[in-house]
Amino acid sequence: MANPQTLLSDLDQLQHELKQALDNQDWEQLSQLNTRVRPTVEPLMAELEQGRIDATLVRERLEALNRFVAEADAAALKARDEAKASLKGVSQNRNAAKTYQNVSSNRQR
Repeated sequence: MANPQTLLSDLDQLQHELKQALDNQDWEQLSQLNTRVRPTVEPLMAELEQGRIDATLVRERLEALNRFVAEADAAALKARDEAKASLKGVSQNRNAAKTYQNVSSNRQR
């Protein structure tokens, strides 16, 4: 039987690490930390079902985790859109360079 306070602390620590990774836009670290969410939450839920932990404490943390997920989702969409715009800019620059090269080649003839 796990200590409920330790389980709460483990979830708090994981959420702190997730927040740091998001703040740093470290998507690889976020992905790695994401694999720890279920193994961290499941024992907490088992303790809750057994009545060994206050439901309010668990609910507060799960609500905070849900808010984090929404924030992370928004940040990921923003990063994706920024990358997409950047790639589009690179493509436009490449096309402009090709056009310039074609025009320059035609003038030399």
